Amino acid sequence: LVVASALYLYFFQREVVQAELRGALSTSTVIASIIYVVLGSLRAFTMVPATFLLFVAMPFFPPALLLLLTLPGIAISSSICYFFAEVLHMDEPFERRYPEQIAMLKRVLRTHTLAITIGWSFMLFLPTDLLCYVSGTLRTNFAKFLIGILIGEGAVYAIYVYVGDWMLRA
Repeated sequence: LVVASALYLYFFQREVVQAELRGALSTSTVIASIIYVVLGSLRAFTMVPATFLLFVAMPFFPPALLLLLTLPGIAISSSICYFFAEVLHMDEPFERRYPEQIAMLKRVLRTHTLAITIGWSFMLFLPTDLLCYVSGTLRTNFAKFLIGILIGEGAVYAIYVYVGDWMLRA
């Protein structure tokens, strides 16, 4: 019900929502930016893709600022997934649901961490959190892991941000 209401407001009452939110956000871009980064960072605990947060924020931030705010959120949430995968037992649902795919991913990640991380992160239909959790349980090289995530997802989100901005202004 909440999602349906939000979609209705977004697509059919966008001007009203934008006016209200702009009024609220006009008091401080810094506060709005901090809230966006915090939500993007904590997203790892909810398993909600960062794309949803990005799409919601598109009408309210300039594209370059939105991309700059999205990257730290990606880095922090991916790091949370990496470091807390075993503690939070987040790997268990994936291992139960996709045992063959997880085994194959573990084999490949051990030898080609950076290339696989970049490629996986760039693919729109692959869950990046899964890669983060598997990388965390394997304890792959963290620097390669994080660089790969930022390159792959950074490129995808740059496309989303600038194409989305173009579509909103068209």
